[in-house]
Amino acid sequence: MQSGILLIDKPEGPSSAQVVQKVKSILGAKRVGHLGTLDPFASGLLPLGINEGTKVADIFLAAQKGYSGVIVLGVETETQDSTGKVLKTHEVPSLGERELQELSKAFTGTLSQTPPMFSALKKSGVRLYKLARQGKSIPREPREIKIDELRVWKLGVAELGFEILCSKGTYVRALAADMGEFLGCGAHLKSLRRLSCGHLTVDQALSLDEIAKLRDSGSEIPLLSLNHSLSHLRMIRLEDAPMSRLRMGQQEVLVGLGAPKEGERTVRLADSEDNLVALAEWADAAGGRWRLLRVFSS
Repeated sequence: MQSGILLIDKPEGPSSAQVVQKVKSILGAKRVGHLGTLDPFASGLLPLGINEGTKVADIFLAAQKGYSGVIVLGVETETQDSTGKVLKTHEVPSLGERELQELSKAFTGTLSQTPPMFSALKKSGVRLYKLARQGKSIPREPREIKIDELRVWKLGVAELGFEILCSKGTYVRALAADMGEFLGCGAHLKSLRRLSCGHLTVDQALSLDEIAKLRDSGSEIPLLSLNHSLSHLRMIRLEDAPMSRLRMGQQEVLVGLGAPKEGERTVRLADSEDNLVALAEWADAAGGRWRLLRVFSS
């Protein structure tokens, strides 16, 4: 099995870990890992690293994400989504275009968000959702997130549709609850679908059934190459001799790369045939230098 990135259109229901195990079984790959988890009730783009592709998880974890979904107004739940029990109900105010524009404006830009108790964050080594299931709530430090784009529209008297582009670490269900608080009626996230992760989009993705059918028919599984998957990073082509030294972890080759371009932190290093060999990261210490971030097997 080759290495690369496989784009899965995850259905509602299974966890990201369950999808990983299913794909690993279908492909017979040695290593499979998701590049950014999706909650079980959510659907949409789940990029999976296959074999050497697991080495780039941190790049996609840090990437901007795009989502669409539905928010129910007037109903607060313990999980801030449709899977939790109802805590409170409220009358829903009449919302016009002006109120929706004010809502979008208030939740666009750099925001402070408190992570929900029903999350995989840890406190003293224990997942918060495990404490929440015990009826416990502990203080959580607010985190800075960034909402680059937010579009909201009415679906009915008590439902809003939305599309969002947001930074890593954004809890969309916490955002839905905060929007309900802003409107004075409470809210929870009814449904969520991931549309994009960085430059990767769900319209490129395949379902689990489609992957299984390709396997059964002996057809090739459409993996994205690592070089293509990371095409948003500048590529520097090196001769084969220095590439051999890079594969052995010898970093003196990186001295000749020159200074990074403005805002650049990571570059791709490819051989003469444009095969990805390594990633290099710019470190500001000691006047600045490139250092190996990842090395990929041939």
